[in-house]
Amino acid sequence: MSALPQPLARPAHDEAARVSVVVLTYNRADQVLDTLARLSALPDPIDIVVVDNASSDDTAARIAKGFPFVELVVAPTNMGAAGRNLGVAKVRTEYVAFCDDDTWWGPGSLSRAAAILDASPRVAVLSAQVVVGENGDADETCERMRVSPLGANGLPGPALIGYMAGASVFRTSVYRKMGGYEPRLFIGGEESLLALDMLDHGHALVYADELVLHHHPSPIRDSALRRRLLARNAAWVAWLRLPLREALYATAQALTVMRREGAFRRDAIQMLRGLPWALSHRRVVGRHVQMMRSIVREDDRRHAGEEAAMPADATRTV
Repeated sequence: MSALPQPLARPAHDEAARVSVVVLTYNRADQVLDTLARLSALPDPIDIVVVDNASSDDTAARIAKGFPFVELVVAPTNMGAAGRNLGVAKVRTEYVAFCDDDTWWGPGSLSRAAAILDASPRVAVLSAQVVVGENGDADETCERMRVSPLGANGLPGPALIGYMAGASVFRTSVYRKMGGYEPRLFIGGEESLLALDMLDHGHALVYADELVLHHHPSPIRDSALRRRLLARNAAWVAWLRLPLREALYATAQALTVMRREGAFRRDAIQMLRGLPWALSHRRVVGRHVQMMRSIVREDDRRHAGEEAAMPADATRTV
């Protein structure tokens, strides 16, 4: 990833910002500085807030020195995804976009997001198209979002039951009303609980292919830990919001992942210790949300069956 010059002065725009970008970072100083340089160079009038999740390197000091016009929030501890809540607390604009320290928004995308949300009051969240690496390969999750079986039904894009946390644009008021991200989930599928709550309150989540987020994955990551946290969080979210059968299934799946990853005893104990908390906050989502999930699950099963039936050299287009 080529480094960009780090501006020491805030870029001038004729219009006041209507979108703030909250950037979440942890121990990736070089990556976040590159991201901030790219965001600062956008033609879109935006405010930028960075949440440093208690990095142990010199991330905060380097941001403060190189980007004095950026609002910097240093979390007291590594809060995972819930660190974004600290950033949103500083936002003064109607809309808030999110990205991580190895992602950045494409030119014009955030201004377009504001225009879409202006025209679509029912929509709470736009999930952007993510392009990966130097070649700009399409993210597989976005490819599935593009052909969501829920359709658009008067919305500005396909309706979704979930979104990508680090590639989304929110109505700030909705994010705050819903309470943001649950700290106990830390990271890994953290958007699932928030998505269920928004849908249950009648908000729409929409895929917006015209909004582009660039992702150059950082090599500094623990993929095994991520898989384990995804599995644990899926079980907790199921006990928090989904019918009993789904909660039992998600728990069994989580235990399978934990056993496969070689951390069964520690992870299983941690997950089980969290169940009293989940049960004490249990509130099963309404039938309309369950129906949306059923439609998506059935579509997933159909696509999985079609893929399994394809010859080995076949190429899926969706």
